[in-house]
Amino acid sequence: MNFYPLASTTWDQSELDAIQNVISKGMYSMSTSVAQCEKDFAQYCKSKYCVMVSSGSTANLIMVASLFYRKNNPLKRGDEVIVPAVSWSTTYYPLYQYGLKLKFVDIDLETLNFDLKALEGAITDKTRLIMAVNLLGNPNDFAQIEKLTQGKNIELIEDNCESMGATFNGKQAGTFGSMGTFSCFFSHHISTMEGGFVVTDDEELYHILLCLRAHGWTRNLPKENHVTGTKSDNAFVESFKFVLPGYNVRPLEMSGAIGSQQIKKLPKFIDIRRDNAKYFQEQFANHPDFIIQKEVGDSSWFGFSFVIRPESKINRLEFIDHLTKNGVECRPIVTGNFAKNDVLKWFDYEIHGQLKNADRIDEHGFFVGNHQNPMREQIKQLRSLF
Repeated sequence: MNFYPLASTTWDQSELDAIQNVISKGMYSMSTSVAQCEKDFAQYCKSKYCVMVSSGSTANLIMVASLFYRKNNPLKRGDEVIVPAVSWSTTYYPLYQYGLKLKFVDIDLETLNFDLKALEGAITDKTRLIMAVNLLGNPNDFAQIEKLTQGKNIELIEDNCESMGATFNGKQAGTFGSMGTFSCFFSHHISTMEGGFVVTDDEELYHILLCLRAHGWTRNLPKENHVTGTKSDNAFVESFKFVLPGYNVRPLEMSGAIGSQQIKKLPKFIDIRRDNAKYFQEQFANHPDFIIQKEVGDSSWFGFSFVIRPESKINRLEFIDHLTKNGVECRPIVTGNFAKNDVLKWFDYEIHGQLKNADRIDEHGFFVGNHQNPMREQIKQLRSLF
């Protein structure tokens, strides 16, 4: 048995009661519980609008797609988007699927987010979009990113799927760009079985997201909307009226009901994760063999990362085998250097400069979990294994 698993359940009786309440009503498709969850999460993020979907991956999908369908300054196939070289696969796939040209930029070895000097050098007059990824709970330095993009026709969006609850200068990560995405997978900060969110303050993008989420039809749009103008009052006429090439990425009603319960607990979950992280930093600061993640703003500490220092003699695979045999569950730091994957043969892409830090993480990095429960004893035991 793992004494230090990657994740643990965030549920108690309140989530089970929420599921039972949905069952008693007999309405399992997206309905009032999802709508309430969206309101709750928008309030938590201090965003005007929230759209709940089936996963963080599908949140990324409709976020990217929506930028192609707005009336003013839409993206076009072939436009350039800058991405960090370390993230999850579905950060990149929607960008490829919509015909954008990806430019991979190196990450900072300590923060695990954009190397800001590399990002500055990568920006050209061809750059139309930056996809910022807040990795393992850590927000990017959005003040610096804003300086780099100020006065340029460059849009910022955020993949915040690993960093729910993180803040930078008091503002929630995921709300710095025109849109931001979140995940509610089991191992993330809250869990709705499967699920995700897109938040935005832009009403037009919100209406486009609503349409794309459910078949591209008009049924879920308000009467006055930015997609079709004014809807008919006849529900039958509007029932199967399709206006955008959308998807079915709707969440289940159970996920919405669970989500509202989880959002109530989220502030406490984040506080405990930060307390765990404080102890983790005390135990592993200035370790002779490992670099740990440097916090930017106030991280929500998805997990605890380790990168073997260049001067260290430690072999990663042997060390992970040592941890695993002693009950510690480990994972690579997301995908490592994603640009090394064979799937890129399908992409239109370029690599800006060198990806030395992404390569270092790819070959010498790993992470262990952080939980919403106090972990001082586990962290202390983990330190003894080092």
